Amino acid sequence: MNFLITGGTGFVGKKLVEKLTSLGHHSYILTRTPEKFSNTELTTYISFDDTKGLPALKGVVNLAGETLYGYWTKRKKEKIKSSRIEITQKVIDLLKQMTKKPDVFISSSAVGYYGVSDDMIFTEETKQPGNDFLADVVVEWERTAKQAEELSIRTVYTRFGVILGKNGGALPLMSLPTKLFVGGRVGKGEQWTSWVHLDDVVDLILFTILQKNISGPLNVTAPHPVRNKEFNRILSNSLNRPYWFPTPSPLIRLATGEMSQLVLKGQYVLPNKALEYGFEFRYPTLNLALDDCLK
Repeated sequence: MNFLITGGTGFVGKKLVEKLTSLGHHSYILTRTPEKFSNTELTTYISFDDTKGLPALKGVVNLAGETLYGYWTKRKKEKIKSSRIEITQKVIDLLKQMTKKPDVFISSSAVGYYGVSDDMIFTEETKQPGNDFLADVVVEWERTAKQAEELSIRTVYTRFGVILGKNGGALPLMSLPTKLFVGGRVGKGEQWTSWVHLDDVVDLILFTILQKNISGPLNVTAPHPVRNKEFNRILSNSLNRPYWFPTPSPLIRLATGEMSQLVLKGQYVLPNKALEYGFEFRYPTLNLALDDCLK
């Protein structure tokens, strides 16, 4: 089968392409700089200006977007939003041009849709979005992707949690204080972390491609969120480091600005839809996930 992927050179995208290749599928990877990459028998790097010769596609997976990490200046926030909206719109425009439409359009999204809370539980049935910057970005992001539904394409919004992997994602930054023997809770430590292992992210994307009844929002998080204080305690155990040095909230805000909400606030998100359709997580608990990522 043939797949078109944006963000195929990123943290999640590379792992997805690797998995598709191992299964014998061909990945056409949209990138602004295809000349920087070498094509193989089952991977072809193309630009948006070079899509006319595409074969019939089983699915399109949209993973592109500016990283959230970094000091949130006004310009950084504009890039976070515009990169997601503009690339998604480009993909929609491409879908409109296709005579034969793909079976499914999977567009990345985020649990930031729900806003933040220390006591609410969010599922795909939660309709009311949050009222902060990230929620506003996700709402417009999904609204842009929703145009694919009007083309009679099954459309899924994969709302990613904090993705943990061996060579990228959030874990290197999150584990740095612990590795330096100053690990501990961040702020009050009561904020929830809805995390997920990278392998489960890729497996759930593939599961969604094959499970024709899944559409709309899909929470891509492990079934057992943890509070920040528990996350860092388990992380300390996995790294054989002490857990004793709390980091004050004002220090985090001073160092990271508005981006501090990613660390100081969170949400309890459950993957109800994935579980209802029978998806089995390889790493349902944080202990299993961190032991694999850090071994």
